[in-house]
Amino acid sequence: MDLFDLAMSKNNNKKPLAEKMRPKNLNQIFGQKNIIGKGRLLRRLIENDNLTSLILFGPPGVGKTTLAHVISLETKCEFIKLNATSISVKEIRECIKKAEELLKFYGKKTMFFIDEIHALKKGTQQDALLDAVEKGGVVLIGATTENPYFHLNRALISRARIFKLEELKKNDVKDILINALTDAERGYGKLNINIDNDSIELMAKLSGGDARNALNSLELAVLSTTKNSDGVIVINKEGIKECIQNPVVSYDSSGDNHYDVISAFIKSIRGSDIDAALYWFGRMVVGGEDPRFIVRRLIVHASEDIGMKDPNAMLIVHAAWNALESVGMPEARIPIAQAIIYLAKANKSNSVLKAIDSAIEDAKYNQYRVPAHLRDTHYVGAEELGSRGYKNPHNYEEHYIEQKYFPREMDTKIYYRED
Repeated sequence: MDLFDLAMSKNNNKKPLAEKMRPKNLNQIFGQKNIIGKGRLLRRLIENDNLTSLILFGPPGVGKTTLAHVISLETKCEFIKLNATSISVKEIRECIKKAEELLKFYGKKTMFFIDEIHALKKGTQQDALLDAVEKGGVVLIGATTENPYFHLNRALISRARIFKLEELKKNDVKDILINALTDAERGYGKLNINIDNDSIELMAKLSGGDARNALNSLELAVLSTTKNSDGVIVINKEGIKECIQNPVVSYDSSGDNHYDVISAFIKSIRGSDIDAALYWFGRMVVGGEDPRFIVRRLIVHASEDIGMKDPNAMLIVHAAWNALESVGMPEARIPIAQAIIYLAKANKSNSVLKAIDSAIEDAKYNQYRVPAHLRDTHYVGAEELGSRGYKNPHNYEEHYIEQKYFPREMDTKIYYRED
């Protein structure tokens, strides 16, 4: 080993374990077989060096940056890494200019890897990229935890293929941890570490499908454990729990996950699955969701999916709202849970929703004048202006008299139908 190799080795030892274990080729990537497995489209494009612009979308720690790194190693493009949260339009244009010169004089394409691409501003930063991507001189690889259809303009999306990376399965994370424990070059293969399968299982479970978090926890466990008298680093479940004080919560109350979880919550209530509804409620509580948002959705649900089948549902939910306003969380979780259980058990009907939506749809296209007998008469001269002829039902037997309440030009419609 010469001085250069020695220096590189020392620098490598200073890197976090997650960085040292970053895969260098497609075969070293665990999970994501649906997009980079043998014969899959993205793998073929990478192996044939025919990559077009793409967006990698998925939760943290599933390998978006890792995949981009592997692509940079396996293609002949010039690779430039940018961060959407800090780069300016001026810097983007300077990078594009260099890419155009590289293509013009050397016939070499440039690949822009933009982390957190959802943070690029629509209309300025995104438009600055659009022309370069369209001409083909720049291959764009964007990584994002947010739904690109919400955050990127349509023109940019239409020029890039979106690949969705899924949360890593527990066995994938286990394989990553075992690989780090046995790899003598990049991991802990040269150390005498004693860790049982149950401890690895626990670490994989508590990581929440985040490989980076799992490797960070393993590194902390190794560094914080003193060797025993035999020179062995013994890592047990208690040590793992201490390194991961709290399980990773896969929820972002301001991101796309917010909409997915509330959707699962409401659909579970609609499907009368009490336990699933309570689970999704728990997910939102643990994730820090605003409880007012949750109860507001319950208020809507009480009419949208239950309605006249059980009018008490609305009263129960409003009682939960009052409890939340008067006692606050965490105590209000109990009356909110009671409301959730009531709604899930209640008979379901969407007749109210269908009725009002049908009426609104008709109202858009039938804006006729109010019939004379239904117009306001609470002012002097109303009758002279034609507001007359109304029959007050209270003046008739059983407080009912037949008369037309729709505009004269419209036929009578039936919007509300009991199930």
